[in-house]
Amino acid sequence: MDGQPGRPGTSRARRRTGRRAVSYCLEMSTGDMRDVMRLLTAVERTEKQERALGVVRERCARTDARFGEQGIDLDVTVSRALDELVEGAPSVEVSPAYTYAFHEVVAAHFSDTTDLGSWRRPSWFFRMDDELARHGVPSELRPVAFLFGGPPLRLPQTGDAFPSIGTLPAQRAAALADAYESVVHHLDPEYQDAARKFAELMRFEAEEWESARKLGQTLDTIFFWFA
Repeated sequence: MDGQPGRPGTSRARRRTGRRAVSYCLEMSTGDMRDVMRLLTAVERTEKQERALGVVRERCARTDARFGEQGIDLDVTVSRALDELVEGAPSVEVSPAYTYAFHEVVAAHFSDTTDLGSWRRPSWFFRMDDELARHGVPSELRPVAFLFGGPPLRLPQTGDAFPSIGTLPAQRAAALADAYESVVHHLDPEYQDAARKFAELMRFEAEEWESARKLGQTLDTIFFWFA
């Protein structure tokens, strides 16, 4: 991937100093999304969940500190957004803080991230989506679905296109690899490197999912984070 591919928008994240970032980083990780959802929705948390929540709180506090150093105001702190998500009562309708808080919950439960590169115009992936559609790749396997489809629960709007969350069921990884491998040589050259990269990654994830399943593990979700 050459780092081309955001949709413009009016961000609710305001910088008190400095300029807005000109590129967006794409990351991927894998894990069991049920652990994330159970932590956020538990009426009574287990000791293990309390420990996990403590780790997430520390991550949120570090994110708040980083934003403070960068002069970024999200209207709501990420730490407060986490508490409100756990309570099931977000206090505002628009703030990226809740998306960052959800990301920290995922990060505390999922694998280490795989860096997929930086992109100046993430909207490039919408063009790639159109190119794959032209060659018959189904919508659920195209980039718009798994990069920009959103989290598995309703969060307050970010106020901008980013940060963006997407997920792909791990059991679809093999189908995605098959689909991209079958069409990559027919794609416009602009999209071939990205298609090969996704096919390679998803082939590996499919093998990992099969291995985990045989061991009785449920690594059911591939998580994408664009910020």
